[in-house]
Amino acid sequence: MSYPRKAEKQISELANGLIDPVLAKRAGINTALLGSWDEIAGEDFADCTRPEKIAWARGNEVGTYKPGVLTIACEGARALFLTHAQGELIQRINSFFGFAAVHQIRIVQKPVSQAVKRSRSPPPLKGEAARKLEDMMEGIEGDKLREAVKRLGTAVLGKRSR
Repeated sequence: MSYPRKAEKQISELANGLIDPVLAKRAGINTALLGSWDEIAGEDFADCTRPEKIAWARGNEVGTYKPGVLTIACEGARALFLTHAQGELIQRINSFFGFAAVHQIRIVQKPVSQAVKRSRSPPPLKGEAARKLEDMMEGIEGDKLREAVKRLGTAVLGKRSR
């Protein structure tokens, strides 16, 4: 006798099930909007914008519905271009939801992309590793090339000694 297998779920489905209620309560949006934002915003604004929240109208009477205001974070001067294209963006958002969910966009200028942290330079070599590196660089004549090889050698030989 074989038993039916339980439906397998992807981790992303489980995570969305946990995150969506929190996002809906705090920001009025869901992970589907965040995940599809690049397609909704288009090539011009995908890299410089991010949806922050949707403020839904309060005090609606039963049976009536009022669309909300979407707050979008935008980087720098691109906000001006976004202001001019907000009519088209509202149409794209509403077609994503399948109903008139947004009637206005509020633009907030702030950094959207995370700054890439540069790795710190490795500590200088000591002892035998430093002597070995100096021996390897003995025949190099150019100063810039010598410095580049020294940085590379310090990083490589420093990892071995750890």
